[in-house]
Amino acid sequence: MTLLQEQHTAPRRARRGTRTATFVVVCSLGITLLLLGHAWLPDVAGLGLIVDSGLIWLGALVPLLGLAAIAARRKYLATAVMVPAVVWGLLFLPGMVPLAWTAPPAAANSITLVSQNLEAQSGTAAESARELVDAGAQVVALQEIDGASQLAVYAELDAHYEFSYRIGTVGLWSSLPISNAQPQGLGLGWNRALSADLETPAGPVRIYVVHAASARPAEHAERDTMLANLAQAVADDPSERIIAVGDFNAATTDRNFTPLTHQLSEPNNDGGLAGFTWPVSPFPVARLDHLLQRGMTATSNGMFQAGASDHLAIRTTLNF
Repeated sequence: MTLLQEQHTAPRRARRGTRTATFVVVCSLGITLLLLGHAWLPDVAGLGLIVDSGLIWLGALVPLLGLAAIAARRKYLATAVMVPAVVWGLLFLPGMVPLAWTAPPAAANSITLVSQNLEAQSGTAAESARELVDAGAQVVALQEIDGASQLAVYAELDAHYEFSYRIGTVGLWSSLPISNAQPQGLGLGWNRALSADLETPAGPVRIYVVHAASARPAEHAERDTMLANLAQAVADDPSERIIAVGDFNAATTDRNFTPLTHQLSEPNNDGGLAGFTWPVSPFPVARLDHLLQRGMTATSNGMFQAGASDHLAIRTTLNF
């Protein structure tokens, strides 16, 4: 390369480096603002739902920004990249710490629950029910029990659990007595949830079994209504111990789900990470199925596949 060529090439490299540096700074700022202020992002054409649901995946962009920063050869960009990395870590890493590291052992006075959305027309709802029974839980909560599999599911679970309450496509089975059972429309005018008291040796535990309405980018008003009414029901509930479990069709970071998490806590997963439950195939990318509680201490919380549903089942043990 001649001296003249080098004189032309150097300014071009500098300009490219400047453009790349500007790109890194702008993207880092944008990611940080989304992480901290996603709940204020207008939900136009479902944008709010998309960002809320995929918020945790913004962390995957940080390494790409790091590579761009290296290419730009600007030392100050390390700080720009670290800002969204630190914010993401503060938001999500505490919830990824394995519960097994800190949980106390299960006590004699405890309760184990399993829950799953069976997926209507999966064809394996009865198989799911059998595998949930094999999980050894005292309480089974099911959502999306379709008409074709209803009788088979009932027969499977009724043979193992003395007490049950079903309404619509949601159901509760228990080896503990059930009282005060009632349907919960949660503002929709039809029933996609139920509430009941589980009579335990340590006293009653109020349980809400929920199958929230579907959430799509431009169609999630009914789900939002259900979550808002459930949050209000929990706020008005004087019960010392409460469990809300089921398919909420909402990620943990969804702005319409956080009113519940302000009142009830969700335990970390036994093995750590985010505990995604949907879809099973090709791999889970979101946690839509939750168990939230107050007044108890979680000793284990994990997921497993049961039947051919597109939702993983969850299994949780709580000490009184």
